[in-house]
Amino acid sequence: MNFKVGDEVVVITGSDKGKKGKILKTLKAENKVIVEGVHMVKKHQKPMGQETGGIIEREAPIHASNVMIVDPKTKKRTRIGHTTDTKTNKKIRITKKSNEKID
Repeated sequence: MNFKVGDEVVVITGSDKGKKGKILKTLKAENKVIVEGVHMVKKHQKPMGQETGGIIEREAPIHASNVMIVDPKTKKRTRIGHTTDTKTNKKIRITKKSNEKID
């Protein structure tokens, strides 16, 4: 999976199509991501200790193929590519549209 926590992504399919948000968590084993404000579900929660019970809304995971990263230069969705940094010889992520470094 090419996504990391903190990446800004846009949903490309489903009921939340077009929504933008930051990745809060990645679930690599399931190939899913949790995006801020996307795929909101209601959860019934019992009171535990100091927390009150009730119906809470929280983000549910969506498949990683349903989101694309937002290009920092053009602010449009794009694919992720990989290249080697010439100075440090480390693998870095770049956007395919503008060849901008992602981080």
